[in-house]
Amino acid sequence: MSQHIMVKNMVCPRCIESVQSVFKELNLAITAIELGKVTLKEVIKPNQKQELKTILKAKGFELLDDKQTQTINAVKSIIIEEIHYKKELSLVNFSTLLAEKLHYDYAYLSRLFSTVEGRTIEKFIVAQKIEKVKELLTYNEMTLTKIAFQMNYSSVAYLSSQFKKITGMSPSAFKNLQNGKRQFLDEI
Repeated sequence: MSQHIMVKNMVCPRCIESVQSVFKELNLAITAIELGKVTLKEVIKPNQKQELKTILKAKGFELLDDKQTQTINAVKSIIIEEIHYKKELSLVNFSTLLAEKLHYDYAYLSRLFSTVEGRTIEKFIVAQKIEKVKELLTYNEMTLTKIAFQMNYSSVAYLSSQFKKITGMSPSAFKNLQNGKRQFLDEI
C-alpha cells in the first residue's frame, strides 16, 4: 500500500535530489517524487517517520502533517512549478489552475492561504514572477519586452511598475547592478 508524504521547502530540482537522498539513506522506496510530494511504495513506520522528520529538518525541509498546511504547500508548489520551471506560462489564470489541480474552490484556497501565510495568493504569485524576472535580467539574454511577454504581463510598463513596487528599483537599475539581489524560492 503506497503512501504520500508532503515535504515543505522542496521547491527546486536540487531540493528533490536532496530529499530523495534522505529517503534512500533510510531505505524508503520511492515510487514518485515531485515538488513538495513524495510517494512511497509502502507506508512508513512511526519510528521511521520520526527519523525522517529529524533528518529532513536538519537539511531545511519539514514534513507536513495537517491537511491545511499540505494544501498551502501544494498551492505554493503549483505556482513555483508554473513560474520557474515551465518553458511557457499557462494561459489559464492561476485561480482556475489551482482550483482544477487541487479540487477546491478558489475562494476557499484564497482564504486559507491568506489566513495562514499573512498575504494573498496574488502577492505570492507576484513575488515569484518578480524573482523569475530578476533571474532573466541577470542572464541578460532577453529584452524586457520579451521577458514581459514570457511572464504574461500585459505591458512592459506594468511589469516595470510591479518590479519597482517589490524591489524598490526599476528593472534597468537592477540589470545595471553587478550582483543582483536574488532570493531562494523558499524564502519568497
